Amino acid sequence: MVRVTVLGSGSKGNCTVVSTSRTRIVLDAGFSCREIVKRMRFSGEDPEKLDAVLISHEHQDHVQGLSVLARRWNVPVYTTQATHAAWKAWITPRTTMSLNQWLELRRQQYAESMKSGVYGENDPAAGSPPSDTSVHIPPLSVAAEQNDRPDDGRSDTVTPQRAEIDSHSDPAVLPDPEELIPPGDPASSDPAYLPCVEHFRAGISFDIGDIHVTPFTIPHDAADPVGFVVQAEGMRIVVATDLGYLAPNVRMQLRGADLLMIESNHDVEMLRDGPYPWIVKQRVLSRVGHLSNDSLGEYLASEYDGGARYVILAHISESNNLPALARSCAERALEGRMGLLANRVLLASQNEPLEPIDL
Repeated sequence: MVRVTVLGSGSKGNCTVVSTSRTRIVLDAGFSCREIVKRMRFSGEDPEKLDAVLISHEHQDHVQGLSVLARRWNVPVYTTQATHAAWKAWITPRTTMSLNQWLELRRQQYAESMKSGVYGENDPAAGSPPSDTSVHIPPLSVAAEQNDRPDDGRSDTVTPQRAEIDSHSDPAVLPDPEELIPPGDPASSDPAYLPCVEHFRAGISFDIGDIHVTPFTIPHDAADPVGFVVQAEGMRIVVATDLGYLAPNVRMQLRGADLLMIESNHDVEMLRDGPYPWIVKQRVLSRVGHLSNDSLGEYLASEYDGGARYVILAHISESNNLPALARSCAERALEGRMGLLANRVLLASQNEPLEPIDL
């Protein structure tokens, strides 16, 4: 028996567990480690028995809990080399300051050195003294206040829409206090540290225990994004989210699935009339963005082979879609092919796990 447990799917996080009697793997780790562990235990999965974490791409809603999860349970991480490099760049802290802040810092360093007499008047940190025509540099506190002030009177309050827009580009969110790196941990000096990393390439299959995995390239705006075909005990599970469109190679991989988890991200009219900035709308609608209800429906009606027991609609937008719209579009496309043993349509939520599915 193969069990598939969708712990959650959406712009706030994506994570799915596939397990057999011998092997247990996680596809993506888009929630915090604490949340992933909580949802696994709620669904009857034991995080201590994890054998691997597989990452499809480096966007935050797919990797948020990766580092803590891998270190806490000493789990190997499988990803492409380009995705690993992009994730390391994303999670490594970046310290930035404005020119005014930098100049004020140098002046403070000079003042301290003059008091201590370490450098004297030849302190290299001092630079040339400003002339009467120098531009006035405000104090650090004033500069910081100006830099932190929102433009055009806009509020900095994070709304669900803003959270969804920023999920691909936000800096890494700090972990909960219980997930902080303990002293002596290798990650205390390297936040991108992982206990074990295995690089794979799209199109080249590999095995984890008795689970056979084939990653395939998907069209999305990431370094090297992939979907997964997972095979075990005669069952074929296909997970393909974050799709700009259904490319020919993707359509080929979707064939023969016993369980198909595929994106139904947005309703086109809701997206066009919705709150996103136009540049974000263009990105979502592009060929490296996300798959709409209509695009999925066209595929299900025309090319889908109809062989899956379950069709799971994933990555449904909170701002630009409704679960009822996504479901009705898929069910219309499937027409009379749905039943208890074939093409049962399920909707994945980012707020709670689906009931485990046994194949």
